[in-house]
Amino acid sequence: MQDTKREGMGLWTLLEGLLLIANSFAILNEDRFLAPRGWSFSEVSGGGRAKTLKGQLIGVIYATQYLRVPLIVLNLTTILVKLVSG
Repeated sequence: MQDTKREGMGLWTLLEGLLLIANSFAILNEDRFLAPRGWSFSEVSGGGRAKTLKGQLIGVIYATQYLRVPLIVLNLTTILVKLVSG
């Protein structure tokens, strides 16, 4: 007998993936990783290049670093939902 249940990427899976990306941005260290590669916030903020894709991505990285406490809450919520739902 074939299993008729289709497994696909739903909204919850997409949100989990976005949460993982936000977590990866939040742990990046500017001194050790970003600045040696030319991705420091000071390079983008001073030259008016904040509207480029690189500038916007750096802005998102720094925003996630300041929002670590909400990320912790979202991680705990995700873990609890996974534990309850299986």
